[in-house]
Amino acid sequence: MPIRFAVPISLLCLALGFSASAALCQVKPGDMITRSNATSVQSLLSPGAYYAVSRGMEMNIVAHNRIDWPPPYKVATEQYSAQVRLGADHRTIEGYVAGQPFPLLDSNDKDIATKIMWNSNFRPIASDDYDLRFFECQVAPFNPGGAQNQLLFVTIGHAAGYSEIGRTEVEPLPADPDFKSTGIWWRAAAYPIIAPANERGAGGMRFRYWEPDHADDAWAYLPDTRRVRRVNEVVLSSSPGLSTWDPDHAGGFAAKPQEYNFKFVGERDLLACVNAANSPAHPCPTDGGATSCPDNWEMRHMYIVEVTPRPERITGVLQSRTVVYIDSEGWFNSYLDSYDRRGELWKTQIYLLTYRDRPVPDAKVAVYPYKREFVVAASSVDVQSGLSTTCYFPGPDSPERECWYINMGAVDREFFTTQAMARAGH
Repeated sequence: MPIRFAVPISLLCLALGFSASAALCQVKPGDMITRSNATSVQSLLSPGAYYAVSRGMEMNIVAHNRIDWPPPYKVATEQYSAQVRLGADHRTIEGYVAGQPFPLLDSNDKDIATKIMWNSNFRPIASDDYDLRFFECQVAPFNPGGAQNQLLFVTIGHAAGYSEIGRTEVEPLPADPDFKSTGIWWRAAAYPIIAPANERGAGGMRFRYWEPDHADDAWAYLPDTRRVRRVNEVVLSSSPGLSTWDPDHAGGFAAKPQEYNFKFVGERDLLACVNAANSPAHPCPTDGGATSCPDNWEMRHMYIVEVTPRPERITGVLQSRTVVYIDSEGWFNSYLDSYDRRGELWKTQIYLLTYRDRPVPDAKVAVYPYKREFVVAASSVDVQSGLSTTCYFPGPDSPERECWYINMGAVDREFFTTQAMARAGH
């Protein structure tokens, strides 16, 4: 946890010695980071996130604020975590029921990277189900200080997920009985596409299995043929069309964990956006609308893990490695950088979140008795092409203003069928 000092930042810098605290002393609450002074935060961001700031994504530096877990998730962690252990292969986990698998971490543990990634897979942001309604995304090139040049605008009716294990708030608890017969860990779907018109009705679906050797199942509905087709798991690491998002890196690192190796890079205090002020978020006026800005960024303690595909488990993945930056309180991925097969930086995903008891200030339905994290905007930046796809939750023009319905039973298993996806696409 970052230490809070009740002394002027200038005195702190002198006390610690400039070489040991140079990054900390470069920024302080109240600072505005623009393209002109972006180098002051270069050491406080991932290389990909710095790329965005150096091309116009502005940041308002605010004081650090603590993030607490939803109480049901915290209770589940206290109740079940003591029985969780890594399997004999040091990749899988055994004894997991709900909550965080490994709340006690030791940086000297040779398995710390694996434990961190399992914690990230069972993060508290949404343990049971979620329904993200009518969100909007736009593709635009970076144009520092210039006008926005929108290349593509996309609206999707639902992006939803349903967990069959690790449930903490909505019956059935702590697991869906279906898990025993199907072995499905979670189900996710995004459908139907509402815009653009030539993609209207399309959708996708993905099942993740608990069995480590059972690859993900995925399907796509194509409105031009009115058919559902299976999708090869390897395709999930690639981006469709102009969009720079790919399913394996949406919502954070989302590929099947047993198919990857994890290396602990370290832990550091870095900048992230976890208490966004703008709701709805809006296109950044200083980078051509490539990202969302300006918004509040603060110092956060993060774990950094390098992820590489296991060649004996999966081949054909386009990313040679991905570096994941994980918030040590909220356990979401603040940003992640992916490198191509040549080892060069290729893409970065940047997430802007807010922490409150409702997704938007005027929510009337999605209201909780405690604060939780909500994503308000997310950008997938291709640093090689200069294109960025930024999604807004809710979108500026969305008819659904509350947008996020998390752990409310808004979707059940019936939503995640190819028949339901096809019906919605007709």
